[in-house]
Amino acid sequence: MKKLYYSIGEVSKLAEVKPHVLRYWESLFPELNPQKNKAGKRIYTEKDLEVVLQLRELIKDKKFSTAGAKKAIKKEQPKEGQATLPISVTRELREIRHFLSTLHDKL
Repeated sequence: MKKLYYSIGEVSKLAEVKPHVLRYWESLFPELNPQKNKAGKRIYTEKDLEVVLQLRELIKDKKFSTAGAKKAIKKEQPKEGQATLPISVTRELREIRHFLSTLHDKL
């Protein structure tokens, strides 16, 4: 699902983190800076979504502290010879995982 803008609820589901966590990360990481629409609601771009997924991977999957995640984001370059998946692929895999999880819960 590629869109121009995502709501905080959509980003929350895609990244598998609660909305309050997204707001907290927004206060810590200047790289995550969603705009607000006229109603004052956050609207996340594709770039914001990539940052959220990167933070989710670092903090939730790899168990980095927020300070460690800040350092890792600044480095942001994989080591030589290390294969990494593009963020867009990671996002699509998370969407598939969410879909399959929802389907499993319905069974």
